[in-house]
Amino acid sequence: MPIGAVTVWPSKEALTRVGVPRVRTALDCLLAGGLATWLVATAYTAGVFHGWRAVLPVLGMLCFGTALVFLHRWTVRRRLFPSLVLFLVIALLGVGASVAGAEATAALIWILAGALAVERLPIAPALGVWAGLSAALALANTEAFTEVGITMGAVLLGGFTLRLDAQARGAGFRLLAQERAARAAEAESAALAERARIAREIHDVLAHSLSAQLVHLEAARLQIEGGYDREQVLRRVVEARSMARQGLAETRQALSALRGQLVPVEDYLRELAVDGVRTEVVGEPRLLPTEASQAVRRVAQEALTNARKHAPGAGVSMRLEYARDEVTLEVRDEGTDAPGVDTSGTELAASGSGYGLLGMRERAELLGGTLEAGPALRTEDGAGGAPYGSGPPDRAEGKGFTVRLRVPV
Repeated sequence: MPIGAVTVWPSKEALTRVGVPRVRTALDCLLAGGLATWLVATAYTAGVFHGWRAVLPVLGMLCFGTALVFLHRWTVRRRLFPSLVLFLVIALLGVGASVAGAEATAALIWILAGALAVERLPIAPALGVWAGLSAALALANTEAFTEVGITMGAVLLGGFTLRLDAQARGAGFRLLAQERAARAAEAESAALAERARIAREIHDVLAHSLSAQLVHLEAARLQIEGGYDREQVLRRVVEARSMARQGLAETRQALSALRGQLVPVEDYLRELAVDGVRTEVVGEPRLLPTEASQAVRRVAQEALTNARKHAPGAGVSMRLEYARDEVTLEVRDEGTDAPGVDTSGTELAASGSGYGLLGMRERAELLGGTLEAGPALRTEDGAGGAPYGSGPPDRAEGKGFTVRLRVPV
């Protein structure tokens, strides 16, 4: 046993009756009542309590019960000095019973007090109290030292047994409390993660469609104020309405994803591939985990939005490849220097803050994947390009732009 253990109190859970079944509590109360009745009856049968002394056994038992109640309270609070004073009071009650001639009552009081001290006090004070009570019992029974030694040895072992039992019960309740705290923390963490996921979905769906609609509506307002042709203004309004419909469809897709009702990724990409966007699926399509599926969808959406912003009219291709342990999405546009690309009226290029792909990169990293974006990114693994950082995509010299997502599955 470690040296520091002799001065350590039992745990508070062990000193209280937390976790003790009600049946056990009822049996303990019944046992205590029967024991008190037997002690009082034994004192009266000794024949020395008569006359005014007849009240002494009852008074002594009331004092003993009161001392036990306060002893429980002070030991739970781990107050050593008041607890030792109460043990002294109990020992003196036994001395009084012995002097009055009720040796059996005195012996039982000392035995109970010894077991209680070993069970509830730190080891060193408990052994001191037990030794003092053993000495008192030996002095009261000078002709039976052997019996006293055996009895008090059994009291010591019994007290330690009760102490270990209470410690085990207290340890069980501490582990239960820790498990409950861990479950509460896990539930809170899961709730925060779910809130973050919903926030990402809201951003991915609404930020693109609303910002694009705002740009077109603002352009329509300026055209109306500037007296532009009706057809030009109508084109802006029609484009804003088209983006509103697309945003509504994407919102429904996001809600379906949150409910776990997702269409296959390749079908979603084909629906997303409008205005001449070429789509290619390589490998055997299969059902992807929800988070991986959402990452592919949102990166495709973000990349196509950026292509419409920075290279309107340029050819765009999407390539989805299923490998054994990962899925790769590559979105490539031909850039503003491609033949036939009209760079006029590109108000969308000024919208956005460049944090869309950064959010997609964070989403990919959470899944253990990677996101690369750059004007010189080639299709070979590790060739060209660089991981996307902060700020808007670099489209220097009007070159084409590639976004590549790899997600393990």
